[in-house]
Amino acid sequence: MNKDMKRPVRKAVFPVAGLGTRFLPATKVMPKEMLPLVDRPLIQRAVEEAQEAGIEEFIFVSGRGKSLITQHFEIQPELREELERRDKLALLEKLSHSDIPSGKVQITMQQRALGLGHAVWCAKNLVGDEPFAVFLVDVMTLGEKGCMAQMVDAYNQHGGNVIASSPVPRDLTYKYGILDVENEGVDVSPINAMVEKPKPEDAPSNLHILGRYILQPEIFDILDERKIGAGGEIQLTDAMEKLMETQSFSSVKLKGETYDCGHHLGFIEANIAFALADPEFGDATHEILKKYINKDRKNAAA
Repeated sequence: MNKDMKRPVRKAVFPVAGLGTRFLPATKVMPKEMLPLVDRPLIQRAVEEAQEAGIEEFIFVSGRGKSLITQHFEIQPELREELERRDKLALLEKLSHSDIPSGKVQITMQQRALGLGHAVWCAKNLVGDEPFAVFLVDVMTLGEKGCMAQMVDAYNQHGGNVIASSPVPRDLTYKYGILDVENEGVDVSPINAMVEKPKPEDAPSNLHILGRYILQPEIFDILDERKIGAGGEIQLTDAMEKLMETQSFSSVKLKGETYDCGHHLGFIEANIAFALADPEFGDATHEILKKYINKDRKNAAA
């Protein structure tokens, strides 16, 4: 293995240029990444996951009308001073995760929506010649340890490129990108191939690609070719498959739950799950849910 393959993962790329049309009219002005998951925006949840994994620099691949995302991570001295004056220590602690120091946030623009591969390519000059993480903010995970921290652990042991995965019911493989791994029964396994939306009878496993990646910088050499794939877009999956010819890829099976916040029901479920898991809101959320469950039972019995 190349001696550089285990260089630390210090940078993360967040493709956030999408329009969020599924959530209109809520996202007419507010970016979908700013929708609140319980008490903080989706994008902050993703940044906190990155911070837990030891990532130090945050690159937002942004688009028109997305300035609220970067504004959210600006330090606001007046707000901090007011919270300190009112002795709101718990709120100060929460706020600290959205205060990213100068020089640690960088922004690049994706002028046209040409696919995920193109969005990652837009960060090329800011990433430079080092490994980096990619976060799809629509995907949220919940467990004792963050998804990216689990991936970094595997990366530090095996090097190469890392993709997070999670099992789905076999009859639903046609909805996802599925991994062909050497050993489906272990937590970390080499990847042989990636198959896009296979029929259940053709699926090589039931492990779907989550939307978290650790990639080596050679991926940019492939993305430079600007090859058009499915949907007339530059696909990250195509570039990873090409890179797989010369570099190793590992699958890390998530220890935890995953939620697709890119559609309404997944977002609602994520809010319920995260609220139940929160020490501040868990008990009250449980009581609220019991109230509505009991109400439905009474209506059904009437």
